[in-house]
Amino acid sequence: MSLSASLPLLLAALVIEAAIGYPARLFAWIGHPVTWIGALIGWLDRSFNHEAMSFAMRRMAGVAALLILLGVTLVASLALVALCRIAGPLALLSLALLASSLLAQRSLHEHVARVAEGLERDGLAGGRKAVSMIVGRDPESLDEAGVARAAIESLAENFSDGIVAPAFWLGVGGLPGGALYKAINTADSMIGHKSPRHLAFGWAAARLDDLVNLPASRLTALLLTVAAALDRQADAGAAWRAVRRDAGRHRSPNAGWPEAAMAGALGLRLAGPRVYGAVRVEDGWMGDGRAEATAADIRRALALYRRACLLLWGLAAAGSLAALTL
Repeated sequence: MSLSASLPLLLAALVIEAAIGYPARLFAWIGHPVTWIGALIGWLDRSFNHEAMSFAMRRMAGVAALLILLGVTLVASLALVALCRIAGPLALLSLALLASSLLAQRSLHEHVARVAEGLERDGLAGGRKAVSMIVGRDPESLDEAGVARAAIESLAENFSDGIVAPAFWLGVGGLPGGALYKAINTADSMIGHKSPRHLAFGWAAARLDDLVNLPASRLTALLLTVAAALDRQADAGAAWRAVRRDAGRHRSPNAGWPEAAMAGALGLRLAGPRVYGAVRVEDGWMGDGRAEATAADIRRALALYRRACLLLWGLAAAGSLAALTL
């Protein structure tokens, strides 16, 4: 798909998803692309990943499973593109409705806002309950500042993984590009961790996810920094300094970029040591501000996020105009 077609598709998908999200009734009726992709990954894991196999064989099986996942996703997305083209003048709208399901602007905002609401209404217990829906760490290990930081970190990281990255690949490759990204990212979340079962089998998914998220993580940091320049309650200079100083200290090659930008913009410290289950994970701090984050800081982060989303829309619109005039 050419840029003159994929960039208008991206812009339409961003607007549709922000306006209506993914309707709950539709999810209850047919599920969601991520649940379909997840079901295939689960079947591949059960079918290809056997404990009796050697480490090297399990790694090769993981590569094969990833190739099957990508092949099925590509064929399915190309078939949907061909089907939508039958609609003629309504083809763009049909494709945009499908592509909007690969984005998460609205749902991310809603989930993070619930953490602020929980802290404001029910204190620590309410914040812990709400944050447990969006982070993998043990909520019982978090105080109120830890709950607020976890919500802001999740907002920053998922802005990159759940919005900017699929938007980037939608813009580059249309619906197939976005769908392939979503398949890779879902595989990483399901099998790309370092558990005994998935250390070898999920190696390929984890490495490929790092690669495809690389451009979006840098773009996300830039969007947040520019958004901070447009926000009286944020500091663009501190955001940029935090990115340059701290992004490489994060244990993830990509998550440090948006988290550092968010931390610097808001005058906070994010990331650092965290507890997942019973395991303490050592990580570098992003930003050099205060660690005592509050519900009000979550609200400030959401305001910055909304501005950054609008900037992303602006990039899609500018790219669409440029592609159409070339």
